Amino acid sequence: MNPVIALVGRPNVGKSTLFNRLTRSRDALVADVAGLTRDRKYGAGKVGERDYIVVDTGGISGMEEGLDERMADQSFQAMDEADVVFFLVDARAGLTPADAMIARHLRTKQKKTYLVVNKIDGLNIDLVGNDFYELGLGGFELIAASQNRGITLLMEKVLGELPAEFQREEDDPSVDVRGIKISVIGRPNVGKSTLVNRMLGEDRVVVFDKAGTTMDSIYIPYERHDKQYTLIDTAGVRRRKNITESVEKFSIVKTLQAIQDSNVCILVIDARDGIVEQDLTMLSFALNAGRALVLAVNKWDGMEVEEKEFVKKELDRRLTFIDWADMHFISALHGTGVGHLYDSVEDAFESAYMNLPTSQLTRILQDAIMDHQPPMVGSARIKLRYAHQGGTNPPIIVVHGNRVSSLPDSYKRYLGNTFRRVLKISGTPIRFEFKSGDNPYSDVKEDRLFNKSKRAERVKQTVDIRAAKRGKLKSKRGKENNKPKT
Repeated sequence: MNPVIALVGRPNVGKSTLFNRLTRSRDALVADVAGLTRDRKYGAGKVGERDYIVVDTGGISGMEEGLDERMADQSFQAMDEADVVFFLVDARAGLTPADAMIARHLRTKQKKTYLVVNKIDGLNIDLVGNDFYELGLGGFELIAASQNRGITLLMEKVLGELPAEFQREEDDPSVDVRGIKISVIGRPNVGKSTLVNRMLGEDRVVVFDKAGTTMDSIYIPYERHDKQYTLIDTAGVRRRKNITESVEKFSIVKTLQAIQDSNVCILVIDARDGIVEQDLTMLSFALNAGRALVLAVNKWDGMEVEEKEFVKKELDRRLTFIDWADMHFISALHGTGVGHLYDSVEDAFESAYMNLPTSQLTRILQDAIMDHQPPMVGSARIKLRYAHQGGTNPPIIVVHGNRVSSLPDSYKRYLGNTFRRVLKISGTPIRFEFKSGDNPYSDVKEDRLFNKSKRAERVKQTVDIRAAKRGKLKSKRGKENNKPKT
């Protein structure tokens, strides 16, 4: 198996920057803001022939309350499961009481710990880091993560000191994305992280009664009933006018990337607020990406019967255009109805990746035409000849025919409903592409029209010249007739 390296330290000491360097990616959000990382984030790295796993954690200050306390719990869990701990300190800030507290905790854990002094750029290397001998962790390693200084030497030293048992035998499920990728999306504070923890059966991500708790997209591979899944917890997306910080903008970009990267999206809706404009915006993100969709109406517990009936009517009224998506009324906090989400996810995934034979699609198309003919365009009728599959996730059906550019949207919806009913496709949108054959005589026709217009133009010029000559002749005759006779 691969060694697991946990990055711990105070907030804003450069853990996420080092994480990106070790994994050679930009998966972790980096900004000059303390407390940006809140959940454990896993990544894979490699130096030479040695593989390893890196865990990014939130900062530990020692004065945690509320949300910070939950973040610190995630960091302590990362320490417990790690084989090696990188304890990062800030060379510019020097030794702090929080550093001493973390060092005491690491000594009690008896983990293989490396004291890593970051941000040494621009400082005297001979003098920097002397204060950190007080931590009692022995020597230290000097790096500048933002400039990629000293990181390769650090990893060669660490991996060289590890025992030979840490060899790559099989893929590690903690970082390998596998199975059905499920992204949990929605507005802030609708219960996405609570739902993720409930589906996993553990407190894997930070949950707190505050909007914007999740700042990054967290990929969590796991196994359920011998089936592989990858849950993606995403940051909530607010309305554009309410977004002021640049960090939140990057969080939204991460959410949109997670939607593109997923196979199925679970849209979480707050039952107590009902469907709002931002829910429809998140829905449009998933539909534009063509992803399979499952609706989860959360916080269903504790509502009165009249309130539930009103919410159901509103959802049916405003979401009629996605009647193909399964809707579940759940309570992520208590687990009510959460298990049924998997059935809908499986059905949506199978529908999104369904292989459709050309003969079957053509037969369905012909039956649909027999039941309802395409409309007339001028004096000719639109002809649809055959259909075949053009892609998956979402299913793409390519229809060939004549004059398909004039096919009205109403008939396209009719075809979509027909194919969905016959093929029993649920949980995923269907996209159609209409193509018409090229006319081999189109160039000849264009040349003929061009020549005809030129000929008409020349005829008009001749007529104008003759009319001008006749006008001059009439004028001359008129002058001669008007001359006095002698």
